[in-house]
Amino acid sequence: MTGEKKNTRIGRILVVDDEPDIASLLKMALEHDGSFDIVKTFDDPTLALSDFKAGLYDLVILDLTMPNIDGFDLFQEMRKIDNKVKFCFLSGRETCCDESSNGYHSMSNDMFIRKPITITNLLKEVHKRLR
Repeated sequence: MTGEKKNTRIGRILVVDDEPDIASLLKMALEHDGSFDIVKTFDDPTLALSDFKAGLYDLVILDLTMPNIDGFDLFQEMRKIDNKVKFCFLSGRETCCDESSNGYHSMSNDMFIRKPITITNLLKEVHKRLR
């Protein structure tokens, strides 16, 4: 063996976070894990929506607080395009789960990942959602 990782890829991931540093860090961590076929990031939610296609991703990770279109609204628009893709939200806000019950009754608390999060815990959460 030459230290190569097994080819056990489990999914295609889209990350949308308006902070370019966070989007880049998440992409590097997910790619370094080696479990994912595609890891694509956008720091502009409007561009992410215009690029989004049905069947392209298995999991979409959305920041909640973004300019022009927030994570909840982006979720609704993407869900219209692909109702099979899984979603989770990243948020540093304490009230994110309370907000989800306010007009977003179909969301459960397990759709939320609270920032800050370690890379190890992020990977655990992503793997759990893709099972």
